[in-house]
Amino acid sequence: METRELRYFVTVAEELHFGRAAQRLGITQPPLSRAIHQLERRLGAALLDRTSRTVTLTEAGTVLLAEGRAVLEAVEAAERRTRRAALPPTGRPGLVLVTKASASRELLAKLLDAYAAEPAAVPIDVTLCGPAEQERLLREGRADVALLHRPFDSTAGFHTEELSTEGQVVVLPAGHPLTVRPHVHMADVSGLPGLPLPRWPEPDGTYPPGPGPQVRDHAQLLQLVALGRACAVSPESCRTQLPDDLAAVPVLDAPKVTTVIAWPPHSRSRAVADLVRTATSLR
Repeated sequence: METRELRYFVTVAEELHFGRAAQRLGITQPPLSRAIHQLERRLGAALLDRTSRTVTLTEAGTVLLAEGRAVLEAVEAAERRTRRAALPPTGRPGLVLVTKASASRELLAKLLDAYAAEPAAVPIDVTLCGPAEQERLLREGRADVALLHRPFDSTAGFHTEELSTEGQVVVLPAGHPLTVRPHVHMADVSGLPGLPLPRWPEPDGTYPPGPGPQVRDHAQLLQLVALGRACAVSPESCRTQLPDDLAAVPVLDAPKVTTVIAWPPHSRSRAVADLVRTATSLR
């Protein structure tokens, strides 16, 4: 199976219209139809049900659409990593490390300092992301390594090393009645009058339903909490970043947050291996 044929099929499967698919691909419709027929003959399975008015996916086509998207994404990721691995004029290819903005700040600073002291250290470009973006960038080949946080980020398909595990706290306006307690439970937090939990964007950019305010980043969230418009449940390490007008209380039954360093399983980069080794030495 050629990647060209696979790309053609995925486009038709997404559009469910040969004319629109051909326009999107920048080709005419006849060679597109021939390529799909050839692919079906090679696989020995009908991928599309065609009538004079509609195009629909068969069961086999539905499977190939999911698998084909994954293959094309992997090919594009391999191309990006290969280009980045090509030696620049300095002869020292660098690494791209992605992490969520405001998360693991102390750990990240220690990691960068410790790695910079290594004799074979290469330059590291740190990209700060919004929620869940670092996982996507690593999968797409736009990054070499990432700091991910379970259970919020998926580590499926990556190699990982655990670096730290911590509890969570609820962040409240200073002076709120709950701040005098030594700890609270999620039931105390989820129904706070006037202080709903925020709504973070889904991977497609939409927000889940609910009463809480829509937030895009940690700085925006903290300002809403300080204004008495929301509360937030965050990893305990966020305490070091809180201004005086905010307070944090441990949430006993909130899930533990585990920070991991993650990288693609096929990576053969010595620099990635050295960075991972440095990270695990800080545990």
